[in-house]
Order: sequence, then structure tokens, then C-alpha cells
Amino acid sequence: MRLTIDTETDTYEQALAAVQAAFGMRPVTPVDWPEAPDPRPGPQDLADDDLADGWSERMLFQVVATLMPGARAVLRRITDLGGTASYEDVQQHFAHHPTNPIPLSRIGGTLTSVKAVQRRVGPDGAGPLLQRDERARRYRIDDALVAGLLRAFALADARPDLLRGEPADD
Repeated sequence: MRLTIDTETDTYEQALAAVQAAFGMRPVTPVDWPEAPDPRPGPQDLADDDLADGWSERMLFQVVATLMPGARAVLRRITDLGGTASYEDVQQHFAHHPTNPIPLSRIGGTLTSVKAVQRRVGPDGAGPLLQRDERARRYRIDDALVAGLLRAFALADARPDLLRGEPADD
């Protein structure tokens, strides 16, 4: 059995009633009890329709949720820039970033996980989610996927508990 109590939105009485209900007890509901808030958003709220090349909003969220935080931050930056950014812009943005600093020489290595995660959770046979043009030194995301990624990142902001965190230091 799994019981989830949101300590920020659920009242003590609501939490107690949830525990009692989980164990088959019938709690007495006070008359002045507030209604429970709307359920928290989750991946089930994202569309499952094909955006392009087999990608759906849910799959894009799975990629976002599975990425390491550094790769997620870089993908977000490129998405926020409309899906296209130069290597130099991305490197400079993260070189001295206050929460996600990434040395200039490590951006490419940080982004290798995007390809690995795509192979695991992306659609079979899809082209790369994050395309790299070595000659023009630009990153690009298909326009049809940018809007889906923006919705996936909005869910990630609302539910950081669904995201992969930093690896534990041993």
C-alpha cells in the first residue's frame, strides 16, 4: 500500500483521515472540513499524441525526468531559447551558472546522456531529440518538439519529486 500526504497542502485532519481510511477505519468528517485540493499534476496529464517522429509530451517528460540535472539544465536552456542555440552561448551560460555550473570543456560530455536517455525511453527509430550541427556549432531541437518540451518542463517545475537527482556521493 502507498499513502501520500502532501505536507504543504493537506491539513492535519486530512492526513489523519487518509491514514484511517488506508487502514479501513471510517473517519468522522468534520462539517467545516475544507475540500481536498485538486490532485497534483503528473505525467498522465500530458498528451500522448504524436508530436513528431513518434514523440509525445509524455515521452518528452520521461526524457526530462530521467536526465541528470546538468543535462536537464542544458536541454532546458536550449528549449527556452526556442530550440536553437550556439555552442558558445550554451557554454558561456553555464560556465559561471549559480546553480548548475558546467566547465566549458564538459558541455559535450554532459549532453551525451540525452542520447543515452533517448535510446531508453524515446520512440524507436526516432531521430535525435537534440541535434548537433558541428559545422555551424549549433544545437537544435525540432520546432514541433519545443512546445512539448516546454510543457514537460512546466510539469517538472511543478513536480520536482518526479525528477532524477544528483548521484549520491559514496
